[in-house]
Order: sequence, then C-alpha cells, then structure tokens
Amino acid sequence: MHENRETSEVPATKHYGRTAGEGSSRTARVYTYEESHISGKNGKGYFTVKRKTIRKRMRGRLQQIKQQLRKRMHDPVPHTGEWLKSVVQGYFNYHAVPGNMDSLRVFRARVTRLWRRILLCRSQTHRLSAARMYALEERWLPVLRPIHPYPEHRFAASHLR
Repeated sequence: MHENRETSEVPATKHYGRTAGEGSSRTARVYTYEESHISGKNGKGYFTVKRKTIRKRMRGRLQQIKQQLRKRMHDPVPHTGEWLKSVVQGYFNYHAVPGNMDSLRVFRARVTRLWRRILLCRSQTHRLSAARMYALEERWLPVLRPIHPYPEHRFAASHLR
C-alpha cells in the first residue's frame, strides 16, 4: 500500500453486504482522486467536465515547498531556481490535464510568491523589485501548458477504428 496516498476506510458492510454484527470486521480502502470533477463550459460555450486539483493536496505541496525554500534560503539563486523548476515541472506533469489549468496557474503564482518572500528574508537592506522577480519567474519556472490529452483523444489513439 502506498503510504503517502490519502485513503479512507469504508466499512465492509457497504461492499460485502453484511450487517455490522455479522462476520469479520473487514474494511475496504478507497483511494481518493487528485482532482475533483466539476461541470463547466469550454471556450466555445459547450458543456465540458472540468477537473480541479483538490485544495488540500495543493496546500500540502505548497507547505513542503515553503519548508524546502526556507532550508535553501542562502543558496545561490540559480541553484534554487533549478530545484524549483524541477519541482514545479513534476507537479505540472501530474496535474496538467485539460480543465485544470486555472488551478495550475494559481500553483505557479503561489510558488513565485513563496520564493519572493524567501528572497526578501535574505537581507534586511536589499529589496526585490517586481520586475526582477518577474524575470526570475520567467527564467526558472516552467510555462504552463496541458500535457495530457483530452480523454476522447487518448481513447481514439488506443482504439483505432
């Protein structure tokens, strides 16, 4: 069983048809999804299913990044930038599905804000201008783009007709 994945315990009666007093007290583990599915509209105004990253997972990942940035506070900016680039790209690789771009845009903005706050803590006298931070963001953080195809394209590629 994967220890980092969030699971929920479901009573066995729900899956095995027993009442609470009968038989063993087994439980079934149900994995929760990384994104919640909501209805929305696409760019043309048609109905589509949008996916949104679960808020708790994004907060947890941002907390981990914040702790690591605190440890790397006095490292050279290029080293921290390389590390952030790999972290954010890995997050995008997993979560960049169609319909989740807004959540990823928020994630990138919050990582930038965390990095800026850490850079400001490095010195009491030096201030970091918005233009300089924008240049660092553009230089080191990956650009947001959908990596995974829409489900119907993925299905069509594997089930040729």
